[in-house]
Amino acid sequence: MINGEVYKIGRLGKAHGIKGEVSMFVDDDVFDRVDAEYLILELDGIMVPFFMEEYRFKTDETALIKFEGIDTQERARELTGADVYFPREMAETQDNDELSYAQLVGYTLINANDDKEVGEIAYIDEQTINIMFELTDGRLIPASEELITDIDTEKKTITLNIAEGILDL
Repeated sequence: MINGEVYKIGRLGKAHGIKGEVSMFVDDDVFDRVDAEYLILELDGIMVPFFMEEYRFKTDETALIKFEGIDTQERARELTGADVYFPREMAETQDNDELSYAQLVGYTLINANDDKEVGEIAYIDEQTINIMFELTDGRLIPASEELITDIDTEKKTITLNIAEGILDL
């Protein structure tokens, strides 16, 4: 599976109970929008699909997941720390209001002021009140929703009103 076809939605935590359940720290609310049968885990650099028997939310940021074939605490422990990905094609909708910030990783950022490409979004920092796009070249661009003028899911571009001088930093 090519990395551009998936986007990171969380990370697995420790095993929960003795029947193979595992906790997941959730970065994206895709579970609220899309009914999925499987998630993709990155194990030793390889993307591996794991089908879910069931899941439930413990908190807003933590889900408990039971994967098919993972029936013991020991097997669940083997998954601890794995990054969890979701297929973009399952998450994307016609309504751009439903896109999460996590889905924008890999999109090309375009400056609305001159229609020039600025770079590719590598990471989205949502840890502070000011959300930032981190580009593959390391630059940080403020990502306020008020600055976004267009999102094209087909072309995988996001057009942003970038304040003068930001790109010179």
